[in-house]
Amino acid sequence: MLNRTPLFDAHVAAGARMVPFGGWEMPLHYGSQIVEHQAVRSRAGMFDVSHMTIIDVTGPNAHTFLARLVANDIGKLKNDGDALYGTLLNDKAGIIDDLIVYRVSNGYRAVVNASTRDKVLAWFASEDRGADVKERKDLGMLAVQGPEAVGIVADLTRKHGLRDLRSFSALIDGNWMIGRTGYTGEDGVELMLPADEAIDLFGRLRTAGVQPAGLAARDTLRLEGGLNLYGQDMTEANHPWESNIGWSVALEPASRDFVGRQRLVELKQSYELKLTGMVYEGKGIVRHDFPVRTNAGEGVVTSGVFSPTRELSIALVRVPRAAKGECEVEIRGKWMPANLVRPPFVRNGKQVY
Repeated sequence: MLNRTPLFDAHVAAGARMVPFGGWEMPLHYGSQIVEHQAVRSRAGMFDVSHMTIIDVTGPNAHTFLARLVANDIGKLKNDGDALYGTLLNDKAGIIDDLIVYRVSNGYRAVVNASTRDKVLAWFASEDRGADVKERKDLGMLAVQGPEAVGIVADLTRKHGLRDLRSFSALIDGNWMIGRTGYTGEDGVELMLPADEAIDLFGRLRTAGVQPAGLAARDTLRLEGGLNLYGQDMTEANHPWESNIGWSVALEPASRDFVGRQRLVELKQSYELKLTGMVYEGKGIVRHDFPVRTNAGEGVVTSGVFSPTRELSIALVRVPRAAKGECEVEIRGKWMPANLVRPPFVRNGKQVY
């Protein structure tokens, strides 16, 4: 049986088409993926992301525990509300999951993917170093994204300091946490709050004209932003260097040991593949697993969609490191001309490559 978020009834009432996703019944769209996509690019849209797994890590050994597991350096989190993006790696530097870690007064909060919940919780348990690990099933989570999102949420919630919140930081007010990280290539906030209050806030945001948006728009928006999807653009078969997230690895200080570090150091100068962008302007839409041919060898599409903003096909592709410029992608048995580009494709509503 599929899980349901606290907002399930609100989605149905709003006309959502519900579909299975990572063990959850989630809204695919509310009538038009394009309308939802454009609402986020032009004003504001909101996504129910309560299916994601929120984990609080507390206790005197919380820092030692997470510093061992996260490839980024959580020592960078100096103040309550500071946040960073990172990965959990296995001994071979394969990506178990990507996550965001926040500093809180009594430890840390980690937000990981819904599809990896069981795997991550088991990994945490296997690496037990005396930290207290608690899944926060009592919380709902809403992402409100778009150029006017922060102002709308600030007006509705009256949370002091929200308008001035820095990117990759969070405002913490009692049992509310409002982060400014985003997954759409637009500005916005992610609100973690008690489930019943999330239902109320969803209704108030709708009344304020914020467009509910589903999984379909979330995928086109994140891919325009050049952002990876776990399970497609990176898995345990991939390491950060070949997944375009090497910037999230902190090898300094050299004294900090973390799971996968030794293999990452070995791979840094010798890996053969990279994750980059591709655009295709012909007929048809580029999709996941389509073969790619480059000047340096063969590759594959990891994520592909039709971009509503650019009005052409865009994709993330894993290809040889030396590949650049013109390439070909196989669509319906025919090799079609395309071009490799550096992602993102769209940032704050504008073409950036």
